[in-house]
Amino acid sequence: MKGPLFYSKILLFGEYGIIKDSKGLSIPYNFYNGALKLTDVDSEAAQRSHQHLCDFTDYLGQLDADLVSFDFQHIQKDLTAGMYFDSSIPQGYGVGSSGALVAAMYDRYAVDKITVLENLTRDKLLKLKAIFSAMESFFHGKSSGLDPLNSYLSLPILIHSHNHIEPTGIPSQPKEGKGAVFLLDSGASGETAPMVSVFMKQMEQVAFQKVMKEKFVKYTDACVDHFLKGNVNALFSDLKKLSGVVLTHFKPMIPSKFHQLWQQGIDSNDYYLKLCGSGGGGYILGFTEDFQKAQKALKGFSLEVVYTF
Repeated sequence: MKGPLFYSKILLFGEYGIIKDSKGLSIPYNFYNGALKLTDVDSEAAQRSHQHLCDFTDYLGQLDADLVSFDFQHIQKDLTAGMYFDSSIPQGYGVGSSGALVAAMYDRYAVDKITVLENLTRDKLLKLKAIFSAMESFFHGKSSGLDPLNSYLSLPILIHSHNHIEPTGIPSQPKEGKGAVFLLDSGASGETAPMVSVFMKQMEQVAFQKVMKEKFVKYTDACVDHFLKGNVNALFSDLKKLSGVVLTHFKPMIPSKFHQLWQQGIDSNDYYLKLCGSGGGGYILGFTEDFQKAQKALKGFSLEVVYTF
């Protein structure tokens, strides 16, 4: 057996903000993917993954059966046959490694599952999000459910608020686009749970709540609208402001060696950086109107283009 492929994702806008009802925009990133496989578990990575699936299965057995139930007989049969999750998605990099695994397990073993082929009403999307949130909490302690949803649907998702999400279209990419959205490899993985914990502690401060509401959410919402309308000039104007707010108020989530590079982008306008996922390591998301300029300015760093303007 080899299950269908489930892809990584990139949350272009909305990291942390979606916890506080900002807009968000998540897109599939087909460069990385994963699939459930049956094999004699031989490699160390496959053995680790197999054990992880065993632990995850125990956790799934504790979920509310009214929300979601699984064919555990089928799961145990496949686990006995050496099932593991064969994935190229880097872990702790903010591109949805656990989301793809959750989507794969739901797709293969959920009883009465909501399929991607049926008419996905708002209620069905919210139910899927709630199921995936409960499932993915095994990995992060708290999950919005959006990463698995994106991986499962393999469609861009527009987040209006906690209880309003919808699949969306994004502007088509020009073949010879000069500008780009890119991933910058920080060189070390990050963990979601500690970063979310830092954020929740900051949210206890009134001054930080004010920044979130009056600046972070405002600029995030504007960036989502500009991006979807293909309004590149306005997008980069608000991206610059958003990048500055993140550097000032989300410093714990940015690896210290990137603080100066972050500021350099804002000062030069060659590129603007923002968090990719929860931060703390992994990938950093970059936006530039001239990718060649950004490459020169970020010489020595590994950059991956994910979208062109």
